[in-house]
Amino acid sequence: MAHIGIVGAGLAGAGAAYALRDTDHDVTLVEKSRGVGGRAATRRKHGCRYDHGANYVKDGDDRTVELIRELGADGLVDVEEPVWTFGRDGEIEPSDRQESHKFTWEAGITQFAKRLLAATDAEVRTTVRAASVARDADTGTWTVTDTDGDDHGPFDRLLLTPPAPQTAALLAATAWDGDGGTLGALREAVEAVEFRTIRTLVLHYDFAVDVPWYAVVDVDKEHDVGWLAREECKDGHVPDGESLLVVQMGPEWSLAHYDDPLDEAAATVAGKAADLVGDDRLADPDWADDQGWRYALPDTGLDPSAGAVEAAREAGLHLAGDWVAGEGRAHRALWSGVEAGERIDGSL
Repeated sequence: MAHIGIVGAGLAGAGAAYALRDTDHDVTLVEKSRGVGGRAATRRKHGCRYDHGANYVKDGDDRTVELIRELGADGLVDVEEPVWTFGRDGEIEPSDRQESHKFTWEAGITQFAKRLLAATDAEVRTTVRAASVARDADTGTWTVTDTDGDDHGPFDRLLLTPPAPQTAALLAATAWDGDGGTLGALREAVEAVEFRTIRTLVLHYDFAVDVPWYAVVDVDKEHDVGWLAREECKDGHVPDGESLLVVQMGPEWSLAHYDDPLDEAAATVAGKAADLVGDDRLADPDWADDQGWRYALPDTGLDPSAGAVEAAREAGLHLAGDWVAGEGRAHRALWSGVEAGERIDGSL
């Protein structure tokens, strides 16, 4: 029986734990936040529930749909309204893309990670921020030290799932004697993965917005607004007769205004939402919330040909996440984690 350590309890970490559920290995996840799910996050405020990171889980392929249904159809939501598009001119129009399933839950998208982990015997240690990693040259085991100076482990295998910049920082703080240059090469490969910054504004209205779409997306990637979605299209999220817009701003705007006070940013974004939708009432929300995602979505993926990745695996150090898969989608993070979990089990 081996002890597996996983840094991060987002969908990649939860997916890895799920893949290891029927093995005899002990699995421990350390997570910096108070809850699980990572960017597949849900928040509650003033009687509303909203997914303010990943907005839904795309079906991707049949295995994603099958897994979601295996986890339990109770409270499952498949958003029926379509996603339309707009470009640099802000003109909204129907998309010619084929519609897919858009899954979340009445209790929010964080249910995905919660249900995955509930199917396992894994231990989840929340509010634990990993600060450094070390490998014991004699035993080949790994230890994670948190920002309070407490150690977690030793682990026979260790999986890192935070966004690439945070994983690179952990690798920079890793003690691995006699690695023959693998650590430095691995860090370089991880640092090469580029991430977009996104600031999300959540805007509430005491009236229902009357449009035929669930969300609109900027296909030119030149508008200040990158994505705008109506949370009321999800059962159980917004009371009848109200609207809640989740507005994810483009990377350029987000970087320039990342630290603007909420009231200032909300007023600006509400005006942009009103212009985009063509409804002046949207310029005056009755309350607002926000979330800054410094490392929101990967623009590139980890180079699969990097020899250091395989060398690290042979030493018991593994990586997973949407940035490893090379696409910022919830289901890609999930399956990256599942595949990492299966590789870990196969290596023992």
